[in-house]
Amino acid sequence: MSDLVRITPRDLAAVALRPLKAGETVSYGDGEVTLKDDLPMGHKAALRDIRKGEAVIKYGFPIGEAAEDIPEGAHIHTHNLHTLLSGEKEYTWNPIHPEAVKLKPAVFRGYPREKSRPGIRNELWILPTVGCVNDVAKALAARAQNLTGGSVEGVYAFPHPYGCSQLGDDQDNTRQVLADLATHPNAGGVLVLGLGCENSGIEQIRPRMGDYDESRVRFLVCQEAEDELAEGMRMLEELAERMRRDRREDCSADQLVIGLKCGGSDGLSGITANPAIGVFSDLLTGMGGTTILTEVPEMFGAETLLMDRCESEELFRKTVRLINDFKAYFESYHMPVYENPSPGNKAGGITTLEDKALGCTQKSGSSPVRGVLAYAEKVTEPGLNLLSAPGNDLVASTALAASGAQMVLFSTGRGTPFGCPAPTMKIASNTPLARRKSSWIDFDAGRLLEGMTLEELGAELLAKVLETASGAPTRNEENGFHDLAIFKQGVTL
Repeated sequence: MSDLVRITPRDLAAVALRPLKAGETVSYGDGEVTLKDDLPMGHKAALRDIRKGEAVIKYGFPIGEAAEDIPEGAHIHTHNLHTLLSGEKEYTWNPIHPEAVKLKPAVFRGYPREKSRPGIRNELWILPTVGCVNDVAKALAARAQNLTGGSVEGVYAFPHPYGCSQLGDDQDNTRQVLADLATHPNAGGVLVLGLGCENSGIEQIRPRMGDYDESRVRFLVCQEAEDELAEGMRMLEELAERMRRDRREDCSADQLVIGLKCGGSDGLSGITANPAIGVFSDLLTGMGGTTILTEVPEMFGAETLLMDRCESEELFRKTVRLINDFKAYFESYHMPVYENPSPGNKAGGITTLEDKALGCTQKSGSSPVRGVLAYAEKVTEPGLNLLSAPGNDLVASTALAASGAQMVLFSTGRGTPFGCPAPTMKIASNTPLARRKSSWIDFDAGRLLEGMTLEELGAELLAKVLETASGAPTRNEENGFHDLAIFKQGVTL
């Protein structure tokens, strides 16, 4: 196996597959280079002399320009490479119309729902409408643990600090996310818990829930109850009794919605884990299923690759707005659009936002873009969708769940333990991480570097997803990690 990987023949940089030392002569495909610097795993080396101001190519596209002359074999990173990104841009649609693969849908064992797609879990959720009742929600969840068992697979509270003292779109987003989660297919029963004087109370949430199954939702206003804990327990017991009639049945994979997210990425994420997720995405959408790609700021620098795959000009225009609106959001707070990657990303070998974005978008595979969603908008179109949400791991993963994802695939090169409201499957970009943090990691994509093909890895990931959708727990579920984070966009009164 080569010591460096050159992703495309155009690339001027190659990525280290193991820690390398200055003076080593190492191979990359058909070539070799003598290193001038030590090179940590995941970091880049120049394959020829690169002049100051010249674009550095990786993934076949520029990831920035050389800030100084970079000699062959030198380490390329933050000290000698800087971004080419700026603010809003004019875009031209150059459609490539990738052919969508048609496959026979696989089967998983899920919970049929009358008003939504099947659930892959049958959980009892407690959703506070405002942070003032968070402790009540947590107390109810603790008391209700005796309700678990059989078809009631868990009782969880989802505290958050919002629901009051918000204005405009910021408040509307909180209301819509809570309404979306109150009708999530993984929730066999939901207690919507309000205070009674908040801006985003039950009377604001309920109309946004659409046509929901009333047998699975209860509403409690704490200020109107003599004993909110006793009344809440009564409602949870009613919901649990309803849920005990639920049974897993064979369901078609075309009913699956899977969110795609990465975080704590390293230089191997765009080579192993994200391409494996891309193969999975093409397989699932080929069966008529749905995938959702988010974290818009981490599309900057690779957005045209997604735009050109839009199925229509209307979708192209929506994608342009998706990108430029997020850039305008940064600029409205006088923040640079390129203030990314994170310190952990840089330590793992990712240098610029273009570098990160070109790796991030590998998760989308090669299928056409069939939908573009606003934040908190539920998915309706099968196939690959793009969702407006920030790069923050928990905020973006919560947004995926709110848009209807029954599960989130989360690739990582550094490791992270969290879980969003939906099962959050962690996919390691490298085998050392998968071995060291086996209590966090569900799937080792680093095996691509040990002889597996990308097609084999993607097919194995599909099988893992179907197994998980049929009830096998993810590591975050085994650890009891379930959290919710709503995107805060405005002032607090």
